[in-house]
Amino acid sequence: MLSSKRAQASEHVPTQSPVVPGPRHPVGSRADAVSGPPQDHAADSAQHASGEVTVVDPAMVKRAVSAAALGNAMEWFDFGVYSYIAVTLGHVFFPSGNPTAQLLSTFGAFAAAFLVRPIGGMVFGPLGDRIGRQKILAITMIMMAAGTFAIGLIPSYASIGVGAPILLLVARLVQGFSTGGEYGGASTFIAEYAPDKKRGFLGSWLEFGTLAGYVGGAGLVTLMTALLSTEDLQSWGWRIPFLIAGPMGIIGLYLRMRLEETPAFAQLEKEARTQEKARREAEKRIGIREMIFGQWRALLLCVGLVLVFNVTDYMLLSYMPSYLTSELKYDETHGLLVVLAVMVLMMGVQPFAGRLTDRFGRRPIIGAGCLGFLLLSIPALLLIRQGSLAAIALGMAALGLLLVTFTAAMPSTLPALFPTKVRYGSLSIGFNVSVSLFGGTTPLVVTALIGATGNKMMPAYYMMAAAVIGGIAVLLMSESARKPLPGSPPAVETEAEAQEVRRAARGTTKADAAA
Repeated sequence: MLSSKRAQASEHVPTQSPVVPGPRHPVGSRADAVSGPPQDHAADSAQHASGEVTVVDPAMVKRAVSAAALGNAMEWFDFGVYSYIAVTLGHVFFPSGNPTAQLLSTFGAFAAAFLVRPIGGMVFGPLGDRIGRQKILAITMIMMAAGTFAIGLIPSYASIGVGAPILLLVARLVQGFSTGGEYGGASTFIAEYAPDKKRGFLGSWLEFGTLAGYVGGAGLVTLMTALLSTEDLQSWGWRIPFLIAGPMGIIGLYLRMRLEETPAFAQLEKEARTQEKARREAEKRIGIREMIFGQWRALLLCVGLVLVFNVTDYMLLSYMPSYLTSELKYDETHGLLVVLAVMVLMMGVQPFAGRLTDRFGRRPIIGAGCLGFLLLSIPALLLIRQGSLAAIALGMAALGLLLVTFTAAMPSTLPALFPTKVRYGSLSIGFNVSVSLFGGTTPLVVTALIGATGNKMMPAYYMMAAAVIGGIAVLLMSESARKPLPGSPPAVETEAEAQEVRRAARGTTKADAAA
């Protein structure tokens, strides 16, 4: 059982009420200068100086990370399968004499799911802040599994005509709506369970789940492409990956239902019960207004960071397999094997990169990734266009290692932008708006740009533009490594560490008093 072991020191001051208006940030955060009224800063200082410390249960932390990562793996298993089998889906659901038109139609259905993601974020995010992270993550798991499983049951265009692409679109919209509450909730869940000094490392396992899902999807599609004829793949083989989502969803739901609420949310609930009814009602009325307008600066930073993260992510992991096949006429099986190898390489590096974000900070790691994409996108794509296996592998590996700087840092960086009382909601809104506008549309936009201009270097230019925006966000964001989450007390692994934090807090208080 995870428990919050609270200090019993005589100078203990109750934790700040969650209904005090305005966001709260760690003392010394750059955001203090631009977000929230002055009284919030004093309240935070009182909270951290009071001896309030959360001691986490390592066994429960591992279970929380596993359950969150599995849900993310399932989500991206579907996205990976959809991307890598896009050419086949084009033949099944969008018959046309023009291969480019088929691919555009398939990626159009892919992008459509992202249009409803912000709506899902606006629905599930506030609910996650109100009724709990665990309950909402269980609901999104059920919906994702159902949407993916349904795709495997849809008849082809040859069987029912225009009803086939319509049903595909409906299933994708269900997936997109549920996914709107998935990443914000999963990253919040891990961040609020993790001790401060390991938040980067533990958060990196969320994106490890993403890569594992991609590897599972890519591996299965590659295997089917190698073993099945084109006719078999188009008639029934394409259904297999989507039907697998049913059993995966049941396993993921079981793991998530066994979890308890995070310490940060449990503390909010405890505090809310001690407040008068009017104040609790005021907290409920904050809703979307507080999550957006009360967090406008953090939301803009979130959108910029998610933009560079997802444009490069979808470019490499979703679009490149189709780019190699449709634009460069590269052998489909070999192209998939190269992408699969790159993802395995990224999985091996991911946890180590997560530790680096704890040691050196989130800003240097993310900044290095932005600079790398700005300088190396063109050379990497030129290598890929050479066409040889070695050149493609080298170019893809370079992009993959740069992408790890984002996958390792973002799960711990994004939740730290927002205070506990609106973290799930604000993060879900900012994340999904950015993904919908820029990330999920990447395959569609780049395919259209290449078709309109004939310039096959468009993927590189697109990644460079995203890197510039991401770099600006890095310059404006505050460093969050090894600091408590905004609005939460410090989180440590042992009681000895808790005592050390309390002694340091008392020393700071005495020094401030003397000054």
